[in-house]
Amino acid sequence: MSETTAQVLERVGLIPVLRARNAKQAHAVVQAMLAGGVTVVEVTMTVPGAVNLLKELKNEYGTKCLLGSGTVTTVAQAEATIDAGAEFVVSPSFHPAVVAVTKAHKKLSIPGALTPTEVITAWEAGADYVKIFPCSAMGGASYLKSLLAPFPHLKLIPTGGVTHHTAASFLEAGARALGVGSDLVNLAAIDEGHPEIITAAARAYLKVIADFRNQTSTSL
Repeated sequence: MSETTAQVLERVGLIPVLRARNAKQAHAVVQAMLAGGVTVVEVTMTVPGAVNLLKELKNEYGTKCLLGSGTVTTVAQAEATIDAGAEFVVSPSFHPAVVAVTKAHKKLSIPGALTPTEVITAWEAGADYVKIFPCSAMGGASYLKSLLAPFPHLKLIPTGGVTHHTAASFLEAGARALGVGSDLVNLAAIDEGHPEIITAAARAYLKVIADFRNQTSTSL
């Protein structure tokens, strides 16, 4: 039986947020991350030609890479990116209509929220996961842990402030996956002709996740 989108997200444990300046740069970043074992990518609507880029990545990698769209704030954006190949839809904020249309297409919905009221409102509207953004502005991992104390059933994905050095603390706090930006999606590395920096960073993140899971399983 093939994995569901949610199972892939939680197995990989990372959602790299791609904010490339052009398609060539984006393709190079994705290729470098895949070489490091990271098979999930979120293409944000801030990338020029984001919808076409999703189509290109879908055609190039097929089922080898789980694609999602990010910074989605309208129904039109959600529908266009889903048609282009997005299997999950991420927003920086909560938009009920975006959640509804994403679920109608049977795709994974990941709206953004920050306060307890926003988080539970997004969850009750049908979110599969809630993106806590910007998590670092509220204290990082400690804030995530505080949110889960009264709401242990929530599936939260922190974004903002997640780095190789803080990843383990977010996992310990209860994150289901990690939204990662420039610490992994290093555009400068591509511009300077060093994609291996991204590949190494991808492997390092996956090692942190694997080490955390091994420690957790042995302590049970």
